Amino acid sequence: MHYPLIDPVLVSLGPLAIRWYGLSYLAAFVLAYFLMMWRVKNRPGSFDAQAVSDLVFYGALGAVIGGRLGSVLFYNFGHFLEDPLYLLRVWEGGMSFHGGLIGAIVALGLFARKTGRGFFEVADFLAPAVPTGLGSGRLGNFANTELPGRVTDSAFGFHYPCSADAIKAITFTCTG
Repeated sequence: MHYPLIDPVLVSLGPLAIRWYGLSYLAAFVLAYFLMMWRVKNRPGSFDAQAVSDLVFYGALGAVIGGRLGSVLFYNFGHFLEDPLYLLRVWEGGMSFHGGLIGAIVALGLFARKTGRGFFEVADFLAPAVPTGLGSGRLGNFANTELPGRVTDSAFGFHYPCSADAIKAITFTCTG
């Protein structure tokens, strides 16, 4: 299969660009919210609708802030030292899975403390919604031609274009 050249920007409205990757984050949080609300409705327990809303807010904030901090600190620290305001220029791109994970864990800990729940009680409640968020993020990576994986001759693999403009900064051997 050949990789369909997908513009990472879904739509531009003047200086505002709506990107597929940003939509993948939104989809992850919305799906998590609806899955947890389904659990509250069909399997009542210690979480109610307000707790779910608060949990999604904390988790989203932690993932986004942590993702940005992780990108800047892990991968662009030199740039940050030269220009500390770089941290705030999110429109220039830069999110880190590792930073987002750390940020989400910290946020869940804060949520647990604020609501008087145990960290693992919160984590257990949230866990079934996590795979949809991870999958949504991978779709965002796909739209950005990130994380292509290793070279394969499998019928299920993608042939990425060997154009520097199309592939940007991917460092692997093109197969197509």
